[in-house]
Amino acid sequence: MSRLNEIIKKKGPIRKVGVIGMGYVGIPSAVLFAEKFDFVWGFQRASQSSGYKIEMLNNGISPLKGEEPGLEDLIKKVRSLGKFESTSDFSKIKDVDAVTLAIQTPFKDKGELEPDFGALEEGIRQIGKHLNEGVLVVLESTITPGTTKDFAADILKEESGLIPGEDFALAHAPERVMVGRLIQNIQEHDRIVGGINKESTDRAVELYSPVLTKGKIISMDSTAAEVTKTAENTFRDLQIAAMNELALYCEAMRINVYDVRTGIDSLKGEGITRAVLFPGAGVGGHCLTKDTYHLERGVKISGSKLDYPADSESLYVLARKINDFMPTHMYNLTREALTRAGKKFKGSKIALLGWAFLNNSDDMRNTPSQPYYDMMTKAGAQVCVHDPYVYEDGNLKISQDIEECIKGAAAIVIFTGHKQYLNLKASALKKSTGCPHPIIIDGRNVIDPDAFIKEGFIYKGIGRGDKNNHNIM
Repeated sequence: MSRLNEIIKKKGPIRKVGVIGMGYVGIPSAVLFAEKFDFVWGFQRASQSSGYKIEMLNNGISPLKGEEPGLEDLIKKVRSLGKFESTSDFSKIKDVDAVTLAIQTPFKDKGELEPDFGALEEGIRQIGKHLNEGVLVVLESTITPGTTKDFAADILKEESGLIPGEDFALAHAPERVMVGRLIQNIQEHDRIVGGINKESTDRAVELYSPVLTKGKIISMDSTAAEVTKTAENTFRDLQIAAMNELALYCEAMRINVYDVRTGIDSLKGEGITRAVLFPGAGVGGHCLTKDTYHLERGVKISGSKLDYPADSESLYVLARKINDFMPTHMYNLTREALTRAGKKFKGSKIALLGWAFLNNSDDMRNTPSQPYYDMMTKAGAQVCVHDPYVYEDGNLKISQDIEECIKGAAAIVIFTGHKQYLNLKASALKKSTGCPHPIIIDGRNVIDPDAFIKEGFIYKGIGRGDKNNHNIM
């Protein structure tokens, strides 16, 4: 029996868990653990920007304001049972049997593949300072392949004086959640678990197995787990980019991308596997916008020679560029529509509908609405932003009054498919704008083009080459 196995056997089963980072991943993870284990500490820095979460969670209130079925009820339940508490006192890590870390890992410079691991490093050092023998440490953050075995292991060893894989267990178990269904995703998605050795993997399996309902554990090496997470997001980004490029092609050829998509998706049968996604105004969120670069960096720092076509750009990075271009395409569609209406950017009021990057959510991380807003204001437009779930972003105040936002607008631009935008009425919107030929730019295919064209709107939509040059009625 290995030294780590002996320590874990003496320590006994996992009873107390710590979760660092009370965000979109940490909160649902913590309360699900609290249902299954004796007690969970939810660690959160008492910072000016996010310290408020501690009090809210301890009052049984979810700080996440989008629609998250079951989350707030579960927070209230585990709080009432005395099984969960949020705190900024990281010294309590010394009392846990396992601690997970879910902290954002953005990039300082995507071109140079330089990540910003500052917050991640701070979290790892906090664990190391209070780490005891036999504890399981799990990184849930999406990270560059190789980070767990090298970067994280080195810091933990430096801070604690303990040896990873011998004195404590270390693993990577990447989150696989989508905002709007956090609880469901954690319970039902298969869980990737990769330890730096077998003992670490086995202990991580013990931690995650109880919270799964439909999902199963898939065990592998920690670096393989890191590649799995970065690659699955890279593939999704690639699939979106493929549809976005097809949408641009269809616009140029004056056909409907959704007809083409239906045709492609109709071919079914053995050996035929497709994920035909949807085009749109851009890709946002914390994951898809940067995980490609973690994968690229993993290859770069591996030290091995990559056999790849000479002088060819990475297919994955090209996909990122296409998706990053879509807010610019929305800008171009707006410019074309304003020109048709005999107007210019300068002095025109634009009603931008949707600041969150995902429908029915308050998640505004890397929202594609931001670059569009910046381009429009730089061009001299007056932009009013509406979002039913987001109230402000830094100094930007966001309206919850859609009628006031649309009033007098030359153009209405839809960036997010919130349910509140699915039943917009052309006649009512036209009346609010006060324009004989108001403009509507649909970045999420949520309105009926014909209904708006019939009311005299100038319509533009992603991939709607069949409608974008319609006669103005």
